Amino acid sequence: MAIYRSEELRKMEPEKRQEKLAELTRELLRERGIQAAGGAPDNPGRIRELRRTIARIQTLEHQPEGGGP
Repeated sequence: MAIYRSEELRKMEPEKRQEKLAELTRELLRERGIQAAGGAPDNPGRIRELRRTIARIQTLEHQPEGGGP
Protein backbone atom coordinates (compact mmCIF):
# COMPACT_ATOMS: atom_id res chain seq x y z
CA MET A 1 0.00 0.00 0.00
CA ALA A 2 1.43 3.33 -1.03
CA ILE A 3 1.47 6.37 1.18
CA TYR A 4 -0.45 9.23 -0.40
CA ARG A 5 0.45 12.90 -0.35
CA SER A 6 -2.08 15.70 -0.02
CA GLU A 7 -1.96 16.64 -3.70
CA GLU A 8 -2.74 13.07 -4.74
CA LEU A 9 -5.61 12.85 -2.27
CA ARG A 10 -7.17 16.12 -3.46
CA LYS A 11 -7.25 14.79 -7.03
CA MET A 12 -9.12 11.62 -5.97
CA GLU A 13 -12.86 11.26 -6.09
CA PRO A 14 -14.50 11.39 -2.62
CA GLU A 15 -15.68 7.78 -2.93
CA LYS A 16 -12.17 6.62 -3.77
CA ARG A 17 -10.79 8.52 -0.75
CA GLN A 18 -13.29 6.77 1.50
CA GLU A 19 -12.20 3.38 0.13
CA LYS A 20 -8.55 4.23 0.75
CA LEU A 21 -9.37 5.43 4.26
CA ALA A 22 -11.04 2.12 5.09
CA GLU A 23 -8.17 0.15 3.57
CA LEU A 24 -5.52 2.14 5.46
CA THR A 25 -7.47 1.79 8.71
CA ARG A 26 -7.59 -2.00 8.30
CA GLU A 27 -3.87 -2.08 7.60
CA LEU A 28 -3.14 0.06 10.66
CA LEU A 29 -5.21 -2.26 12.85
CA ARG A 30 -3.30 -5.25 11.49
CA GLU A 31 0.08 -3.61 12.14
CA ARG A 32 -0.95 -2.62 15.66
CA GLY A 33 -2.19 -6.16 16.29
CA ILE A 34 1.19 -7.57 15.33
CA GLN A 35 2.91 -5.08 17.61
CA ALA A 36 0.55 -5.77 20.52
CA ALA A 37 1.13 -9.52 20.20
CA GLY A 38 4.81 -8.92 20.84
CA GLY A 39 5.93 -9.31 17.27
CA ALA A 40 8.26 -6.92 15.54
CA PRO A 41 6.66 -5.10 12.61
CA ASP A 42 8.31 -5.53 9.21
CA ASN A 43 8.71 -1.80 8.86
CA PRO A 44 8.60 0.15 12.14
CA GLY A 45 8.00 3.50 10.41
CA ARG A 46 4.96 2.10 8.61
CA ILE A 47 2.60 2.67 11.55
CA ARG A 48 3.54 6.34 11.71
CA GLU A 49 3.07 6.82 7.97
CA LEU A 50 -0.30 5.05 8.06
CA ARG A 51 -1.48 7.31 10.87
CA ARG A 52 -0.37 10.42 9.01
CA THR A 53 -2.03 9.37 5.77
CA ILE A 54 -5.29 8.58 7.59
CA ALA A 55 -5.12 12.03 9.20
CA ARG A 56 -4.58 13.66 5.78
CA ILE A 57 -7.65 11.96 4.36
CA GLN A 58 -9.79 12.86 7.36
CA THR A 59 -8.62 16.48 7.16
CA LEU A 60 -9.57 16.71 3.49
CA GLU A 61 -12.97 15.17 4.21
CA HIS A 62 -13.73 17.84 6.81
CA GLN A 63 -12.57 20.83 4.75
CA PRO A 64 -15.05 22.86 2.72
CA GLU A 65 -14.91 22.36 -1.06
CA GLY A 66 -13.24 25.73 -1.65
CA GLY A 67 -10.06 24.59 0.09
CA GLY A 68 -8.26 26.60 2.74
CA PRO A 69 -8.53 30.26 3.72
